[in-house]
Amino acid sequence: MIDHGIALPYHRLHVVPAVVALASPTWQREVWLDPGRFEGLDYTVHVLFDDFCDASNPLPWLGQCLRSEEEVELMAGLGAAFSEVQASVGADAGDEDYLDAPGWSAVVAAAARLAQVLVANDQSALSKLHDAGHRWPHVDS
Repeated sequence: MIDHGIALPYHRLHVVPAVVALASPTWQREVWLDPGRFEGLDYTVHVLFDDFCDASNPLPWLGQCLRSEEEVELMAGLGAAFSEVQASVGADAGDEDYLDAPGWSAVVAAAARLAQVLVANDQSALSKLHDAGHRWPHVDS
């Protein structure tokens, strides 16, 4: 797959949904608080801070799974907002404690802004691929 602007597009396939989940309080309550579901805050945090990015220091991920300096800045803001909540509730607190924390709305707002930029940048990259003659799905004759 040719991708404009990032070396690790498969990392981005994890990062974007994690940010979108952080931007959706409804998703958080319906999915993260359901003990029968795999996804929770812990999973999302591992995606964004440990496995596929580092929201506390996203600059090295520019060109890897982040497309622009704006994405880096917004990811840093999300990381800072999350870290403030984590400091207030404690790293071992449950998902519901995070969701009920006074600073959680700042996490949601930061994630929402980042989600908009991530998706817009992905749409732009797809448009560039299309303009360059790449079609999806690609079928070999």
